[in-house]
Amino acid sequence: MNAHQHFIGGAWIGSEATLPVLNPSHGQEMARIARGGAREIDEAVKAGHAAMDGEWGRLDAASRGRLLLKLAELIRRDAEILATMESEDVGKPMTLARNDAQVCARYFEYYGGAADKVHGDTIPFQNGFTVMTVYEPHGVVGVIVPWNYPLQMTGRSVAPALAMGNAVVLKPAEDTSLSALHLAKLAAEAGFPAGSLNVVTGLGEEAGAALASHKGIHHISFTGSREVGTLIQTAAAKNTIPVTLELGGKSPQVVFADADLSEAGTVIVKAITQNAGQTCSAGSRVVIEDAIYDSFTADLARRFKDLRVGSGEQDLDLGPVVNAKQCERVQSYIDLARRDGLTILAEGELGTNVPGDGYYVRPTLIGDVPPDHRLAQEEIFGPVLVAIRVRDEAEALKVANGTEYGLAAGIWTQDLGKALRLSKGIKSGQVFVNNYGAGGGVELPFGGVKGSGHGREKGFEALYGFGSMKMIAIKHGV
Repeated sequence: MNAHQHFIGGAWIGSEATLPVLNPSHGQEMARIARGGAREIDEAVKAGHAAMDGEWGRLDAASRGRLLLKLAELIRRDAEILATMESEDVGKPMTLARNDAQVCARYFEYYGGAADKVHGDTIPFQNGFTVMTVYEPHGVVGVIVPWNYPLQMTGRSVAPALAMGNAVVLKPAEDTSLSALHLAKLAAEAGFPAGSLNVVTGLGEEAGAALASHKGIHHISFTGSREVGTLIQTAAAKNTIPVTLELGGKSPQVVFADADLSEAGTVIVKAITQNAGQTCSAGSRVVIEDAIYDSFTADLARRFKDLRVGSGEQDLDLGPVVNAKQCERVQSYIDLARRDGLTILAEGELGTNVPGDGYYVRPTLIGDVPPDHRLAQEEIFGPVLVAIRVRDEAEALKVANGTEYGLAAGIWTQDLGKALRLSKGIKSGQVFVNNYGAGGGVELPFGGVKGSGHGREKGFEALYGFGSMKMIAIKHGV
């Protein structure tokens, strides 16, 4: 089986060692990727610097934008290819994978249109001076994306980095590298100069660590676990470079008695089961006012029982989780709930003819979980929803803020005052009232506080994270 190669300096380059790529739906090897390390990372960084010193660095913002728009067109052209690749690589139901391909294209479209719209300011100052600010690219940036949404995450980080004029060294997750490699192929077809986008595949502790610590990298964007994020930030600090970190969450959905409970139930179930719960901003805690706790959890239980899990191509409600390790991890939390005597309110079912060796976890609803229990504190990263009973608004706020995370939160109420008080009181990077995720808009800034990281991705705000402000003061006399 021929291995997929790295994309460095506009050329496809292999490594002596390779890694298997397993299809989570049946657990069998379907491809191999090159196992890069410090040598390949160094080659990619050098290619990025050459691009910055050459054709890529000379392009004006409008020209960069046109290249991103061309790439968006090519992604849409190959959307079905990319969706199939993503479904087989990650285990996603095809409907979700198709959406991911379209969202990826939208990132390149959005930032293609924004590339020439990053404006500086003029600053009133003393007579005889003209003072201005301009934004410049960092230079060569490292982007490390996770395995849960490879297409979306690559678009989310790479598109604004390129729009600002940086060269990129992308390290995709070793479990799910195939779509990133196809995007590199499309970038070359779109006409991106050699070295402007480089993709090195391999293990996090090898290629990822080498990228984070490389002295030729000027910024790191990382999405993943808190533990690895700490290592990334420590490595970057030694080179005194900025980082953007998105490190997951334990996001609450707070439901009050006056909410539209039918709509809330629909959205809350989707927010924890989409992508088999492998979503950083998954609403993994539902915090319910006592007056409606029993009736609302009964409705959630009915919805969970109707869920079906199957292979990506079967396109059911959920696919498998990404690998055997993740499957064991998620199942261990469900087993812990049983050992600790927590109430399993409902579980979904496996669909018919599901491959026996796939990594399947039944979506599980667990009731009356104490706020300080591990299941209410730790990011499970699977289709497990814990329900917590609260007396009133004050207790709901305390529980919502009662974890180390602060990525997203949902509030369900028709009381505008209550919604505003909680929106301000919850320590979270984004708050959604009577919705969750706002349709996943590319235009909306996204990121966390506390243990969920720092910096913002998505929206126009992301562009500033991939650039440095320079102040220019010109003395010209009165």
